[in-house]
Amino acid sequence: MRIYRHFQDLPRNAQGAVVAIGNFDGVHRGHQALIARTKEIAKAEAAPAGVLAFEPHPQEFFHPDAESFRLTPFRAKARLLAETGIDILYAIAFDASIAKRTAEAFVHDVLVRGLGVRSVIVGGDFRFGKGRTGDIDALRELGKRDGFDVEIFTPVIAHDDQKISSSEIRAALKAGKPEVAKQLLGHWWSIEGRIDHGDRRGRELGFPTANMTLDGYMQPAFGVYAVRASVVENERIVATRDGVASIGVRPMFKTSEPLLETYLFDFDGDLYGKHLSVELIAYLRPEQKFESVDALKAQMVKDSEAAQQRLKAVDSGQ
Repeated sequence: MRIYRHFQDLPRNAQGAVVAIGNFDGVHRGHQALIARTKEIAKAEAAPAGVLAFEPHPQEFFHPDAESFRLTPFRAKARLLAETGIDILYAIAFDASIAKRTAEAFVHDVLVRGLGVRSVIVGGDFRFGKGRTGDIDALRELGKRDGFDVEIFTPVIAHDDQKISSSEIRAALKAGKPEVAKQLLGHWWSIEGRIDHGDRRGRELGFPTANMTLDGYMQPAFGVYAVRASVVENERIVATRDGVASIGVRPMFKTSEPLLETYLFDFDGDLYGKHLSVELIAYLRPEQKFESVDALKAQMVKDSEAAQQRLKAVDSGQ
């Protein structure tokens, strides 16, 4: 997958694509179906299949101080999109210049002159242009004028006649229900990041952990999880281990910001500086403060045993 962070002066082989437009936060089942349709049209037209997703997310541009809401910051999103088999990701910077463009200017400047799109696929609630004034009817009319096709994609329904949405996935994770999020995503939700040196508190307790911040990610329910962690090199997963992890502010040893602390079973290597992807498989219990370090250590043994049992149950389909 080729990635372009701009729309001006693209090479010829990056133009003329069939392009799906959206935020694609989480790259959930609905997104995957939209991308599959994009690839189908692209194959029929002998054209590249592309995705246009703004970075940063428009909400981050307009509300820079708000709590992070994203399921997938850029690096994680790009890896998931690459796994769908698309040819090109147009990760165009959402800035003041883009924000002030009218709907017509966006189509003319970005889609036509920049990307030279052959076809565009969007959801029925797609909005674009300054103040989100452009809708699918406007896009169709502009497409007729400027010579590209527009297809409105029928959303994937999860339940109760409701389409799959990133908001519903966030709500499931906030409620400590990673298995529900997985059903909607089509894959386990993960937190990715670089392993940093911590205060070695886990090692002192007999459970050395790989520590990561939640920078760029929404905050799921704080507590202890059964997890699977993978080392990522060159955007590819190279090794995976089962483990148990804690997400939160450590009630006994207070941290200023939430941490993800992952203990990998039967692992004795060095992960510092490496990039780790940690999948949340099962929520075991909420955060709690213990009366003593010994009580905490005893609970960590129980958590490890519980995590192993839950992971085995997941593998067996229970």
